[in-house]
Amino acid sequence: MSLWTSLEPASATVDPGSSTRVRLRVRNTGDVVDEYRFEPVGDVAPWTTVEPPTLRLYPGTTGTVELTFAPPRTPDATAGPNPYAVRITPTEHPEAVTVPEGNLTITPFTEVRAELVPPTVKGRFRGRPKLAVDNFGNTKVTASVVGSDNGDHLSYEIRPGNVQIEPGRAAFVETTLKPRQVIWFGSKEERPYTLSVRRSGAEPTKVEGTYVQRGFLPRWLATFLSIGLALTIAFVMIWIAYKPQVRTSATERLEQAGSALAPSPDAGAGAKALPPAGASAPPLAPGPQETAEEPKDTGDSDSEGDGDGGGDKGDGGGAPPPEKPAEEPAVVPANRVLLRNTTTTFCAELPEYDKGKIDGPVQQSHCDGTDADNQVWDLEVRYPEDGPGGAALFQIRNVKDQLCMDLPDYGAKPFTTPVTEFTCDGTTGDNQLWWVDKQKSGAYWIRNFASDNACLDVAGSSVGVVGARLVIFECASSDDAEWEILPADEA
Repeated sequence: MSLWTSLEPASATVDPGSSTRVRLRVRNTGDVVDEYRFEPVGDVAPWTTVEPPTLRLYPGTTGTVELTFAPPRTPDATAGPNPYAVRITPTEHPEAVTVPEGNLTITPFTEVRAELVPPTVKGRFRGRPKLAVDNFGNTKVTASVVGSDNGDHLSYEIRPGNVQIEPGRAAFVETTLKPRQVIWFGSKEERPYTLSVRRSGAEPTKVEGTYVQRGFLPRWLATFLSIGLALTIAFVMIWIAYKPQVRTSATERLEQAGSALAPSPDAGAGAKALPPAGASAPPLAPGPQETAEEPKDTGDSDSEGDGDGGGDKGDGGGAPPPEKPAEEPAVVPANRVLLRNTTTTFCAELPEYDKGKIDGPVQQSHCDGTDADNQVWDLEVRYPEDGPGGAALFQIRNVKDQLCMDLPDYGAKPFTTPVTEFTCDGTTGDNQLWWVDKQKSGAYWIRNFASDNACLDVAGSSVGVVGARLVIFECASSDDAEWEILPADEA
């Protein structure tokens, strides 16, 4: 080899958002004039510049180039030691490539942002805002969320109370606000409150919101009821004070009638004598003979007639048996559908508008269910009942290029593995089989059968970025792992 190299220093440290320099010394130990081309390689290559990019040396002479490392202050600048290398290619002997290696340590930094969605909620008995916590640093963040307000007017239910957020990811915390006292009558009142994201060794990140508490009954109804109650009380008081005196004279009139009907002594002579006690009364004139019509015996006719008729009529006259409730139609198999992420509101697609390619990426973008784009998929069932709990296992085939969603190589893959496309296999020996897991929201987790049932997810922050790659990740309702399966012709 006709080249000697030296990195000074071989190890360097840099803060994200700043830069550092390393000197690379090169000596031509050959016997001909040669020109050398320098090219950084490794994970830090996108943030590395070489000046000058080429160097021409005479035999026995030494030259120097400077490597400048400028990692951005983003989650992409992974904290910790990062190896790097510089490929040196001589022009006269391109096969004699030299690759000196060094180490660049990137210092960690944390940057947490939080946002209330929505910032103002209204309700009589409760309000349910969501807190979105984003980790823009380059290290994992562990935080807890607590709520407070002036006057202690509200109570807080926070789920989950503690979150762990990977770099470049976000977590959603569901919060339920409940007023400690109900406003039965009157106008609404505003209750300002604060949610604090607390981390060890750092100042809390505070987000302010407003809960508008409404009265249970409107003010006009309270006024109306008050007036009605006052009128009712006044009427009762007047009735008690001026109650009419009711007196009956029926007893006096009955006594007067009795005295008027009593017989006087003078009236006994002119009165008819009553017949003796032993005399019989004259016979009564015979009246028309009453004949009772015998009721018709309908019981025998019923029994001798169509005896089974009553039973048949009883069966026929009753209510028809209740119909069984219609079963919810299965979501798979399905043809020509869009896969829409409920958090980012974007749809799964391929880059550009044409067909994808083998091992090409699968990403998200604005939803378009027409054939002009490449967002339409077929969900083809391969094993109807072989998934967890008897779920159907299916492959996801792109309608435009007829390739299926796939993971690299074969078998289980770890979290954050990118989703690609490959020729459809559809067997359990590959990792192209998926199954759906319906959630309370009505959307679905789309889970990879081979990778320990990891969920189809969107890489990076969950606020929604066009072109963000689809990956597999841990299934969580607070992340962007829920999908809607929509007919492309109706979307």
